Amino acid sequence: MAKNRLTPKKHNLARVLVGASIVLAGGAATTVPALADSHVSGPQAESVSKNTKAEAQAQAQAQSLPKTSAQRVLDIAAKQIGISENAAGGGTKFQDWYVSSERAKETVARDGGRIQDYANAPWCAMFVSWVGEQAGARHTVGWDAYTVSYAKWFADNGRWGQTPKPGAVVFFDWGGSNDIDAIDHVGLVKKDNGDGTITTIEGNTGNGKVEERVRPVSQVDGYGYPDYND
Repeated sequence: MAKNRLTPKKHNLARVLVGASIVLAGGAATTVPALADSHVSGPQAESVSKNTKAEAQAQAQAQSLPKTSAQRVLDIAAKQIGISENAAGGGTKFQDWYVSSERAKETVARDGGRIQDYANAPWCAMFVSWVGEQAGARHTVGWDAYTVSYAKWFADNGRWGQTPKPGAVVFFDWGGSNDIDAIDHVGLVKKDNGDGTITTIEGNTGNGKVEERVRPVSQVDGYGYPDYND
């Protein structure tokens, strides 16, 4: 099971410190500067004006981003069931896509290593990221290759919780520590079974495939909630 976790040499995830953050295409959070006191003049007044414009532009951009449904994301994920890695742990279209993406450059700069290392790396997070990309929802499903950074991205954007919902991105900690830094694996919630288990669709399972699984919620560290239109 530990093979599912891609651990970087270093983790240096940027955090949102001031203002309101919105999730933009590219999987990053853009911080809208907090507005200054309105009773100012001269250079400070000009700064307030620029901040107001920046906030308005950011809000307009957020509103213009397309939304998708949880069901669309799950339908795309389900069509991948059965896809398997090769003997080297690679060879999937999810890994190939990530290697060729701009995000690979960003995560190598953050975590170290080489872009080509992702070609045979554990790919559970790459699978979920690929599904979000195919659904046109990269900006809200996110994209990363490291499960811990992926989870923190949701948490930093106020979209983290403990309730299973269809289409939520589910993060597992096989040790049950409830520590976000101990997350081992990631998938998508298909449904809450109401009996202490959830049905999921996951890539890079213990069988090295995309599979539908039933998991106990005791193994769940938390859920990331994309902003779906349903």
